[in-house]
Amino acid sequence: MNKRTNHINKLKHLSRKKKVGIITILALLLWYLFCLPRTLFDTPYSTLVMDREGELLGARISEDGQWRFPPTNSVPHKYATCVIQFEDRSFRYHPGVNPLSIGRAFFQNIKEGRVVSGGSTITMQTVRLIRNEKRTYFEKFIELIWATRLELSRSKNSILALYASHAPMGGNVVGIDAASWRYFGHDAASLSWAEAATLAVLPNAPALMHFGRNRDALIAKRNRLLSHLYDKEIITETDYQLAFSEPLPNHPHALPQFAPHLVAHIYKQQTGEHVQTTIQRSLQMQTEEVLKRWNGEFSQNGIHNMAALVVDLESNQVLAYSGNVGFNNNSEGSQVDIIQSQRSTGSILKPFLYCAMLQEGVMLPKELLPDVPINIGGFSPKNFSLQYDGAAHADEALARSLNVPSVVSLRRYGVPKFYQFLQQIGLSSLKKSAEHYGLSLILGGAEASLWEVANAYGTMASTVNSYNSTQSYPEMEDLTYIYPSGNEKNSQSTTSSPIFNAGAAWITLEALTNLNRPEEIDWQSISSMSKVAWKTGTSYGFRDAWAVGVTPRYLVAVWTGNASGEGRPGLTGARTSARVMFDLFELLPLTPWFETPYNELTEATICSESGLLQGSYCPESSIDTLLIPHKGLQGNSCAYHKRVHLSQDGQYQVYQQCAGNRGIIPVSWFVLPPSWAWYYKQQHPAYRSLPPFSPECISGGSDQPMQFIYPYYNATIKLTKQLDGSQGKTIFELAHQDPSTVVYWHLDNDYVGKTSDVHQMELSPSIGKHRVTVVDEEGNALGVEFEVE
Repeated sequence: MNKRTNHINKLKHLSRKKKVGIITILALLLWYLFCLPRTLFDTPYSTLVMDREGELLGARISEDGQWRFPPTNSVPHKYATCVIQFEDRSFRYHPGVNPLSIGRAFFQNIKEGRVVSGGSTITMQTVRLIRNEKRTYFEKFIELIWATRLELSRSKNSILALYASHAPMGGNVVGIDAASWRYFGHDAASLSWAEAATLAVLPNAPALMHFGRNRDALIAKRNRLLSHLYDKEIITETDYQLAFSEPLPNHPHALPQFAPHLVAHIYKQQTGEHVQTTIQRSLQMQTEEVLKRWNGEFSQNGIHNMAALVVDLESNQVLAYSGNVGFNNNSEGSQVDIIQSQRSTGSILKPFLYCAMLQEGVMLPKELLPDVPINIGGFSPKNFSLQYDGAAHADEALARSLNVPSVVSLRRYGVPKFYQFLQQIGLSSLKKSAEHYGLSLILGGAEASLWEVANAYGTMASTVNSYNSTQSYPEMEDLTYIYPSGNEKNSQSTTSSPIFNAGAAWITLEALTNLNRPEEIDWQSISSMSKVAWKTGTSYGFRDAWAVGVTPRYLVAVWTGNASGEGRPGLTGARTSARVMFDLFELLPLTPWFETPYNELTEATICSESGLLQGSYCPESSIDTLLIPHKGLQGNSCAYHKRVHLSQDGQYQVYQQCAGNRGIIPVSWFVLPPSWAWYYKQQHPAYRSLPPFSPECISGGSDQPMQFIYPYYNATIKLTKQLDGSQGKTIFELAHQDPSTVVYWHLDNDYVGKTSDVHQMELSPSIGKHRVTVVDEEGNALGVEFEVE
């Protein structure tokens, strides 16, 4: 009985030991299966920025101060051959561990009494780089295990690529890609046999790569490898002789520095990544050269900074990105990326207001707009020339960048509406409310970046291109500097609510081809230049100068100024940025002009003098046809042509009941409001004022011959105190159809003087509400109320 019990106990004991053994084996197997970390290399990498062809534009060092480029999936043939022949000739055949190499190394080390050979395969060296632990016999055992596991999970080429990307190459250089650029000034794919052999022997003794010592030892190691390659008939005799005679580099090479501000921008956004951009390297170099040349001229006037974008509108891809000038010499403000910086917009947003009003039918393309001094709640915009035309057609006002018509248009369209429209077209920098910006929004009261402005102009131009191609409105894509990966979908979804109407956008672009201010360039006379729609802008205080130009294929945007915000005389968009912009267009191929999107336009009969739809009294000589957006048919008809009755000799206005022997003939007459007419006829000598009423008909006249130029009704006037502390003064101005008439002026109930020819009166009203009343010789009276703060 005891024997049987003992036998059973022995069986139980053996069973427990067997279970423990099985569990142990399973545990070891599980450990083996999962011993490798999910992320093999937990190390920071340098940020690499490439052009559209894969050429290096620039790089930023990794966070640990190493030049360690992101891993590549392939290894150049020459380097792969050299490193395998030098480090591990059986690499392609062993399972991660080479027992023969380990045995040979073991006996060599015993014989020498020190470690002279490690016997490590390339796979084991890769594991050592992954683990980065102190070298011990136990660590060596772990490397053996990991190496076999790595071989099961990765291909030989993948393991070789891991090793090549993380092998130490001397100093703070890691991997063949970084070493190729730092030591030889080109990429790893262009390595010569001598260069490949040099990099193959370096990880074995990275300290040999020193530009001041150890050069003979490094050359000797390299040449021994080259001799081996020749003996094995891997390289030809010619290759061997050329490689053998090739010297080592004398100094480290600086990495390329193209588009440095874009490289810095990508470094902030995508640190440690390999980023391929859409930049065209040759065009980038030419762009930087153009900016450098102009900067040399502008800097003589204290203008130190400049930025430019060149965009391919067919793909919305940025071809050249120059965020500033003088980056490498660290000149004044040169580190600021102006393309991404918020700057005062000046007049650069005016085309968007013009386009928005056209597509909503609020304004017609050539509608006459007032251009006279105005004061709206204390805001008194002035034209850049400090002169006024009285009235200007909308397209002409845009081409000449007149400020007063733009402010009048914005007031009519609505600041909140335009503010929302600007946000829709990508001006995300508008952080404050529409009320904060007010009417100054159209004159530079807001800030935007060159990137945002270029994107908005690009969207307007691309809308016309897309509609002409498909007769529909695809969803617009923003500008990009990231090269497409090839996984993007080619088809674009369409929208029934496009931001821009193709018809209105086309009319706007047409208007922007007619810029003709005296100080600007006559680009149309340059035979090698494509037709360009362009706009300039200058911020208050001459701090920011803008120029944006578009053709159907390309967009060029330029900013000039000082990053510090310092203004300089002569710093205007026309005199600086526009000149640079046209030089950049000279670098680009010629392109035809935009096709006309006829389906989004309609032909309308308009009055050529007023730009409005034909009115009842527009003469045949002023009738014209014009393509306008469909909603433009809802616009106003001409009210400036009036039916008037003149005497037979045309000298007087008359009425039927008082014409008498003078006779009466009905005529159509173009009549502007008095304040408009006073300025208008100075610029348009052909403009004729209405004749006076005949003496017999004076009592029947009903039209008001006077109009205040300043102030507007209910205007708020701010008077600045004089140097002696006395109350400041302001000049009131009046337009009269007959300037020679004497006009009598009254402030509230007090007579203050009379004027003739030039109807201006200097007054110093006290704080509070007042009324000025004027009376002419014929008894016509006119008054205006205002308030003094």
